[in-house]
Parts: sequence; structure tokens; C-alpha cells
Amino acid sequence: MTGRRLFGYLACMFLLAVIAVASDKQSAPSNASNLHITVVKDDNNKPVRNASVVLHPVNKNGSQSKGGFQIKTDSDGNALSEGIPYGLLRVQVLAPGFQTYGEDYQINKPDMEIEIRLKRPGDQLSVYDKAPEKQNAPPATAPPEPKPH
Repeated sequence: MTGRRLFGYLACMFLLAVIAVASDKQSAPSNASNLHITVVKDDNNKPVRNASVVLHPVNKNGSQSKGGFQIKTDSDGNALSEGIPYGLLRVQVLAPGFQTYGEDYQINKPDMEIEIRLKRPGDQLSVYDKAPEKQNAPPATAPPEPKPH
């Protein structure tokens, strides 16, 4: 009989612990957000499909924490991530043919929507291109011919 009483006591304690944990979870406020991200082209508002959206938590001193993850946009340029903890989040977006995007966002609502507008790359400068003021300069004169001796 002692074994049965001990088993009953342990089972009862386990059940009470499970109930206590479950009630704490129900009463605790939700500190996570459902993040809805839309990625569009800046010049025409069309969606960017298959863009890489990289999410990194940012720690208190502003540096990127370990443990980020990546999601992809669908054909409508949408990406969804559920259960993002409240706090500072670094969002980076990479897509072929566009400038890389990066910005920090304060996650502080149960549902958040973020629209990201990707820009096309700008013109690149080259050291091999002639400077505009030198293109219109008069041609250099030839050095004088040496005199024969």
C-alpha cells in the first residue's frame, strides 16, 4: 500500500504542476508578434517575389544577436513570421537586381505590418572613365622635334 500512496502522491503533484504552468501561460500577456512583411519595387509598387528576408534580434547595445533566420516572399511579395519576440529586430532584404535593404524595427504589437520598398542599383563610378571636364579639353600639343647636330 505504501507504493500506491507514493505513486498517487507523485501523480497528484505532477498534475498540479501542469495545471499551474498552464494557468500561468494563459494569464501572461503575449510578448510575441505576428510579423507581416510586404516587399515591393520602389519604382512601380509591383511585388518582389522570392526575396530573401533575414530577421535578426538586436541586443541592448545595438549589435546583432546570434540566432537569426530567413524567410522568402511569395508571388505577391508577402512573407509572414509568427511568434517574433518583442524588442528590436533587424530586417534585411536581398533580391537579385535590387539594392540590399536593412533597417531596425521595434517589435511591440501582437500584429505588425511592414512594407519594404526595394530600389534598383544606382550608376557605378569607375576610375577608368574620363572625367567630364577632361573630355572637352583641347588636345595636348606635340613636343618640338629635336634638332639634328
